[in-house]
Amino acid sequence: MPHPAIAASHAAVITGGASGIGLAAARKLAGFGLRVCIVDLAGPRLDAALATLKAESRTDVLAVAADVSRIDDLNALRERVAAAFGPVHVLMNNAGVQPGSALFGPQENWERVVAVNLWGVINGARILVPDMIAHGGPGLVVNTGSKQGITTPPGDPAYNVSKAGVKAFTEALQHELRNTPGCRVSAHLLIPGWVFTNLTNRGRTEKPAGAWTPEQTVDFMMERLEAGDFYILCPDNDVTRAIDEKRILWAAGDIVENRPPLSRWHPEWTERFADFVKTGP
Repeated sequence: MPHPAIAASHAAVITGGASGIGLAAARKLAGFGLRVCIVDLAGPRLDAALATLKAESRTDVLAVAADVSRIDDLNALRERVAAAFGPVHVLMNNAGVQPGSALFGPQENWERVVAVNLWGVINGARILVPDMIAHGGPGLVVNTGSKQGITTPPGDPAYNVSKAGVKAFTEALQHELRNTPGCRVSAHLLIPGWVFTNLTNRGRTEKPAGAWTPEQTVDFMMERLEAGDFYILCPDNDVTRAIDEKRILWAAGDIVENRPPLSRWHPEWTERFADFVKTGP
């Protein structure tokens, strides 16, 4: 059985809904009969996504232009959705950017990444979830994280910091929800693998063989939500769950074994990491 919040006539709000995983989730939920509001920056992509949903759906769909880093925009979103759909049952805080960053690189890249990827999730939850708790019905919150927020590989520190924050926030949110009397809302952390989207395509027009499509990712998310998973750790065509588990365990081992941070990429530890992946602890 699907999560009880995923039911016909219920309302869903999806940020970053104009493309990629967000749009795939919107199409999937609309297919279940939910009334869907996609949220993204104003522009042709949002208009095209709304047109796609209207053409495919037999339910009410809505597009709201908003910057998730702005409190005023999300307060306006809350009012707009309440007026159009009533109570929200599904919230997917999915909006994200990845312009690239360096530790001592441009300040604006750091500020924008953290504002959208982390504050967008915090803002969405703090503004919309209290109403989801209050209406008393089943509710579902999915926050889109990243494996980079867990293993924190070198190369894009701002993105890693933002997604590590999403992980910590979502864990705290679920703890709060499950300890709130009478609350029927649950939170979950979506951890995609390599997904071919506008965020990751880097100018490519054809999906690489190793990447999943957004639709595959959403199908896997729905399967794991039905199973009750909090950590929805997605594989892809290159990386299995077993490999992900080894990488995550090694990253935690840096602390437990007092190794250098990011030892996986440290010359003195590279060979030992490779052996660990092959043989395990």
